[in-house]
Amino acid sequence: MSQSHRRMLRSKITLILIWLVSSVHAQQADSVIFSYDQFLSMLKVYHPVLRQAELLTDQAAQELRLARGAFDPKVEAQWYKKSFKDKEYYNTFKAALKVPTWLPINPEVGFEQNSGEYLNPEKFISETTNNQQVYAGVNLTLGRGMFIDQRRAVVRQAKVFQEMATFEQRKVVNKFLLNATSDYWEWYFTYFNYDLAVQGQAIADDIFDRTRLAFEYGEVAAIDTVQAFISRQKRIAELQQAKLDLDNAALRLAVHLWNDDGAPLELSEIARPQTVVIDGSSQEVLAGLIQRARANHPELRKLELKNDALLIDQSLARENIKPQLDLGYYLIDQPFNADGENNSIDINEDYKLGLNFSFPIFLRKERAKLKQTQLKIADNNYERDFQERQILNEINVWFNAVTNTASLVVVQQQMVTGYEAIVRAERLNLMNGESDLFKMNAQLDKLIESRYKLIKLKSTYMKNMAYLYWAAGLNMSEE
Repeated sequence: MSQSHRRMLRSKITLILIWLVSSVHAQQADSVIFSYDQFLSMLKVYHPVLRQAELLTDQAAQELRLARGAFDPKVEAQWYKKSFKDKEYYNTFKAALKVPTWLPINPEVGFEQNSGEYLNPEKFISETTNNQQVYAGVNLTLGRGMFIDQRRAVVRQAKVFQEMATFEQRKVVNKFLLNATSDYWEWYFTYFNYDLAVQGQAIADDIFDRTRLAFEYGEVAAIDTVQAFISRQKRIAELQQAKLDLDNAALRLAVHLWNDDGAPLELSEIARPQTVVIDGSSQEVLAGLIQRARANHPELRKLELKNDALLIDQSLARENIKPQLDLGYYLIDQPFNADGENNSIDINEDYKLGLNFSFPIFLRKERAKLKQTQLKIADNNYERDFQERQILNEINVWFNAVTNTASLVVVQQQMVTGYEAIVRAERLNLMNGESDLFKMNAQLDKLIESRYKLIKLKSTYMKNMAYLYWAAGLNMSEE
């Protein structure tokens, strides 16, 4: 090979090496950065899974509304009539307005009109009032149910479950955002790995072409072209695999992209991920995450709220041990009658009075229910203690992973810088005729491999950060 050909070969190889050493990745001129924050913003607003998670709180609100329905005022009416062989046996009508209250007092206002030849004497109303009668009074609970009953317990528990649904929603959202975040940083890795593979193949192609040219001029042996060809084929295979990984990662990321009309979107071909800045995590960050996890982790808060619901069950079970004692008192045609005439109130006349009492002798059912509830509370407390210990350990595990990965990134960056310096030195040796393409190729392999590991470590670092915040019951947007 002539000196001019040698100089041309070295100058072209030098240009390629400068391109590789000075660029971390090749960027298209019209590429657009699709940042992680933009990605999260689209998820939170448009993704159907997150919209679906919002239904949890709506459902809990309706459960509370359903429970409060037990205290809705109720209008009741009854009419019975029997006529046989031209005789009216009875004709009874009763209408009442009942107003349940939170207190153990249930007011009732009613109207009755009863007549007939064979009317039950209990229902008799004098003809002087046209067989009509009005009454008003209350039913008072003095025993079981005085402080809490099934209706009040259901409403109080529905309020607890409504708050529990908020934390269940947060749990679902955090888990979903964790998976989406992992997909984003996997896309980051495959994108820049593909970029690196493109560079590697371009260099392998050029080295193969120059080696073959050198062989034609008798500068290298035939086996050298075989080695260059093998290196080129290796880079082609790596590029194909990198392209496959990138396409699959882009498809997985596109699953999370939706517009405001609920239609799925495709990831743009010119989109590229943001770069990664490694800042590590301090002990202050760890302490803050532990504190926030103890106070507001969805799993712990759900168990605490479950304990509140069980305490309501316990109060109801204790209440049910008491004897049932209900007192009812109703004034008849006071302070006015069915015709609307005013009457003076006299509690000793014209009234209905009733007393209802019951009490199980052994109380086996009630005591068993109370004991069951107490066992459930103990079981829930054990579960809460175990979950807290497990959560705190998980936070420490991911914190160690984050700090270790951050340290590895620094070390790997130093290795990349060192290999870049070696490649630059090898390039000078090649220009001065003191090296050859194969030595250069070996150093390039190490440089590309070190960059690959650096990209992988940065992707792993961001994933570990996401898992750290998820372990604390948070997501990356709540830093």
